[in-house]
Amino acid sequence: MATFAGLFPVNATHAGQMTTSPHATAVSAPPHLAIVLVSLAMGGFAIGTTEFASMSLLPFFAADLHVDEPTAGHAISAYALGVVLGAPLIAVLGARFARRTQLLVLMAVFALGNALTALAPGFGWMIAARFLSGLPHGAYFGIAALVAASLVPQHRRSQAVGQVMLGLTGATIVGVPLANLIGQTVGWRASFGLVSVLALLTVLLCALFAPRDQAGRSDPLRELGALRSGRVWITLAIGAIGFGGMFAVYTYLATTLIEVTRVSPSVIPFFLAVFGIGATLGNLFVPRFADRALMPTAGIILLFSAVALLVFPLVAGNPWLLAADVFAIGTGVSLGAILQTRLMDVAGDAQALAAALNHSAFNTANALGPFLGGLAIREGLGWTSTGPVGAALALLGFLIWIVAWRDARSAPVTMTSGDRAASLNTAPAPPAPPLAPDHRSRSDSARDPVA
Repeated sequence: MATFAGLFPVNATHAGQMTTSPHATAVSAPPHLAIVLVSLAMGGFAIGTTEFASMSLLPFFAADLHVDEPTAGHAISAYALGVVLGAPLIAVLGARFARRTQLLVLMAVFALGNALTALAPGFGWMIAARFLSGLPHGAYFGIAALVAASLVPQHRRSQAVGQVMLGLTGATIVGVPLANLIGQTVGWRASFGLVSVLALLTVLLCALFAPRDQAGRSDPLRELGALRSGRVWITLAIGAIGFGGMFAVYTYLATTLIEVTRVSPSVIPFFLAVFGIGATLGNLFVPRFADRALMPTAGIILLFSAVALLVFPLVAGNPWLLAADVFAIGTGVSLGAILQTRLMDVAGDAQALAAALNHSAFNTANALGPFLGGLAIREGLGWTSTGPVGAALALLGFLIWIVAWRDARSAPVTMTSGDRAASLNTAPAPPAPPLAPDHRSRSDSARDPVA
């Protein structure tokens, strides 16, 4: 987390002189931008830990709750369903509340859901608790991204959003292995208890450091206006399909390592950490290019991911080459921050809903990729067939990107001062001062043909 320090110096125009506009909320200056970003990223760390660690803990809670592993997998689906449904619903219902208030409430609900998961007396209770845990996921990331983007100049928005997403990717390096270790030594319930503690820590940090803002003036019906925008839907489609390729490989990576690469199960956490390092570095550096050329960077990432996924079957037999390829696949996670920024540009007044829907699209990809990869495996194409399946999804996402890119070039997004203020939480630029009165004499004006 030390990488936050000093990357984004607070700009007085965006953080220290924010006033209320017809479309925006007023935000006070934060104590230090790095502290705010770390506070927001801590929530992402908690979310990433529970989302990915629950997959590795599945055999443990399945045995304890007396269900088979395929049935236990419904707990994973329940969480994803909570994300998909909760993101747009909460974004609309929370439109009139201050963003700081929403962050605190969402993390409190997330802490409660994970605590109830740890205490679940039976599998049915666990399903309900996992659904509750998933509800705040997308809305939290959406609001956190808007807060982060509001505190930096416009040309650094993608970097700020990427910094918040570092919490999610960092969880794959530290949080997931730690939760898995706790699950094996203490018990799976302790792992979800740890996530609940992390969520409460996020509540404390956001209460102390998140910028205070006034209650929003947005109309919930205005938030739903994002659903009428073709540009919003096509951006979401890029993520829902293009991201699916990464999940197709990641979901079956552990089994591929055992069955194809022939490594010891004790080595699997190393490969998962390599993936997490790739995702973290991708979120740290790729958005810097996106801030200069947003849509071209998105297209390049999709093509790069397609190549890395196509290479997967060719290197699966060599652990060192496979580690390099897994790292490359992980860097594709940076597409999320890029698409989040694009949605800020095209959503108009429906900023919160569009930002939250990005994570609904992400979890749609989380369902689509493993489903199609599983079909290929069941058809006898082998464990490495997930690579070509994933590459096909990345290329399909690239084709959708071409449509979005042509649309962006033919009709660039033009934002009014009010719309830009809504997206960045700033007030529109003040009107130009009136021209100084003309003190020339009438005779001078008469001689001047322009006058």
